[in-house]
Amino acid sequence: QHTAWLTFDDDFVSHECQVLDVSLNGAKLVAEIGVTIGSRFRLSTVPHALVRQRCEVVWRRGKMFGAMFIG
Repeated sequence: QHTAWLTFDDDFVSHECQVLDVSLNGAKLVAEIGVTIGSRFRLSTVPHALVRQRCEVVWRRGKMFGAMFIG
């Protein structure tokens, strides 16, 4: 597992998360923030990255959630 950062489209704050698993289509993440299914965010492997992967939350179990890559 490694650290990544997610940013919601309407927010400039980066939230730290842990990447548990990653595939071609998405990733399994753990974060201390409340995310809702259907919410979209951008994921980066370095803080304050200019290029971020667009994602959508597709499932959630407690602090763990699945993100599908968009585009």
